[in-house]
Amino acid sequence: MTGVVWLRRDLRVRDHPALCAAATEGPIVPLVVLDPRLTQDSPRFQSYLHAVRALREDLDGLVVRVGDPRDVVPAVCAEARAGAVHVSAEVTPYGRHRDAAVRLALARAGVEWIATGSPYAVTPGRVRTRAGMPFHVFTPFARAWRDSPVPSPPDPPARVRYTRVVSADLPETGTATHPVPVTEAQARARWQEFLTDEIAGYGRDRDRPDHEATSRLSTALKLGSIHPRTLLSDLRSRAATRSDGVERFITELAWREFYADVLWHHPRSAWHDLKDSLHGMQYDHPETNPLAAQHLSAWQAGRTGYPFVDAGMRQLRAEGWMHNRVRMVTASFLTKDLHIWWPHGARHFLDLLRDGDLASNSHGWQWVAGTGTDAAPYFRIFNPVTQGLRFDPDGAYVRRYVPELAHLPGAAAHEPWKHPGPHVAGYPPRIVDHAAERQEALDRYAARGANP
Repeated sequence: MTGVVWLRRDLRVRDHPALCAAATEGPIVPLVVLDPRLTQDSPRFQSYLHAVRALREDLDGLVVRVGDPRDVVPAVCAEARAGAVHVSAEVTPYGRHRDAAVRLALARAGVEWIATGSPYAVTPGRVRTRAGMPFHVFTPFARAWRDSPVPSPPDPPARVRYTRVVSADLPETGTATHPVPVTEAQARARWQEFLTDEIAGYGRDRDRPDHEATSRLSTALKLGSIHPRTLLSDLRSRAATRSDGVERFITELAWREFYADVLWHHPRSAWHDLKDSLHGMQYDHPETNPLAAQHLSAWQAGRTGYPFVDAGMRQLRAEGWMHNRVRMVTASFLTKDLHIWWPHGARHFLDLLRDGDLASNSHGWQWVAGTGTDAAPYFRIFNPVTQGLRFDPDGAYVRRYVPELAHLPGAAAHEPWKHPGPHVAGYPPRIVDHAAERQEALDRYAARGANP
């Protein structure tokens, strides 16, 4: 029986349970559906197309169609006379809603829906307390998640047979370079390099944006070019040589899984406060407040006058990626220094990030804003200067992305107002005073009229 393998966030051949399940039953039609409703000029979509183009080299029978999945998937099944559609389960609110509609259309046509695995090591919704309830705090979740069984990566199918149907051409991806691994081959090569040469120092250096100390696999994990099960299998095989870097990396994978689990149980939290403790908070709304609109634009453009913040925002715009430490600092600046509600920043990030993962992005923002589950307390406010001095002590990261400050040596790049001169011409003055806005944020928190 022919089976359609509908590929979404699983753009790979190895460690692919849904592909293996379909290939063992008969010929397959690997299918990618390009939904025209998606933003096709975004960095994330361009990376997606790049990964699909590479996958076509490994899956000779890969079929690409453009249209609404509710129409396209049943149509391809009819053309191929397929009896089943194999997928990796989707977990986002949009993905679950879309899949329910496609599944209903397939059921009407007598086509079976078979979900095998998900983009996560442990499918969201499965890690529960002893009372059967979802976790709200990361540490006990991570403990239970580590104890959850994770199967070994399956071997690729020994033989893949294809049922041929008509495929559309892939849109051109342009000549833009991808600063992070995107394809399966790139992701696996980068993982082996990181595992062999860099992970030992990960626990020590992961917060340093001036170092190449992170795996940069977040985009590949988002696209499914590599699966976290693969990473965990390799890490756990090194049990005898476990380092702090290995343990820290596993913890970071657990955070990714925790946020996906939270979104699974609370779909509305994608764009709304998860906790109600800040519902009385006074924010400055760019839609109605001209100064807030100016502040938001300056933040988006990397022209706040705070070099560490501006370097991060410019890296985001130039590369579609930003170091995690800098993501936290830029998020804190928008929510605590500029008093703008976190979804404004989360949407900007999601528009530009190649690794734009809804769960990780929204709940990372909520962690900083103090509105999420197990979030940092609201009164934890990052100082954009001291954060830069601590995690980019020589100013190399700032000088790389803020060329107006390239001539300021060492740590001076973080405080250009102390070193006026022609070499900083064109760099903006600080749009707010951090000390004053920190106090303003605390005053607004005290006056919010809600119980924490």
